Amino acid sequence: MADVSPEQLASLRGQSNLFTQKPQSQESTDETKPLPKGVVLDKDGKPCRTCTSVSSWRALTKQSQSQSKPDNSTSPLSSPTDKMTTSTTPLAAPASASEPTTPPDCPPDVEQLGRSTWTLLHSMAATYPEKADSQQQNDMQGFLKFFSKLYPCWVCADDFQNWMAHPSGRNKPQLGGRKEFGWWMCEAHNEVNRKLGKKEFDCRFWEERWRTGWKDGRCD
Repeated sequence: MADVSPEQLASLRGQSNLFTQKPQSQESTDETKPLPKGVVLDKDGKPCRTCTSVSSWRALTKQSQSQSKPDNSTSPLSSPTDKMTTSTTPLAAPASASEPTTPPDCPPDVEQLGRSTWTLLHSMAATYPEKADSQQQNDMQGFLKFFSKLYPCWVCADDFQNWMAHPSGRNKPQLGGRKEFGWWMCEAHNEVNRKLGKKEFDCRFWEERWRTGWKDGRCD
């Protein structure tokens, strides 16, 4: 649930015991061709699009098309048009030298999914009741339980479940009211940032960032 590079996601995956319950090799089923660096396999052993960055996914697509492209080296009569049809297939487009992006109507990669998810979670904390009654606390508890199971990137989902279920109970959701829940959500985000080697956010300012806007008026 973060802006995750392929290398960072691979590192994150290795930190949870649950991640060893399925084949974790990033080797493809083709014994002669390993998958591109950063491609994460789903629990069914197939590449997981929502667990993989767009750059790694494009590398996988390019590799797949390269493997399936017919060998015309022994066909001197093959026409230039035939080769052009193969090389200009949209899925074979090379990744840009700059930071790769995809059109807005394409499935999200792990980084876009993470950014959108944190926006949702922090916004939910910002609009949580100042003092939550038992029903509101139960509702949020239920949401977090199922969210952590159903999140589209299974690596991130397992990691979040494990973090909340720490034996000490220190990471249990704090749902008494907005301030404690917002702080808890900020710490959850920072835990991911630490694992990925990213800068942590100063949780003293979580309300300005996600609820009231900055005091300098830039959000008004």
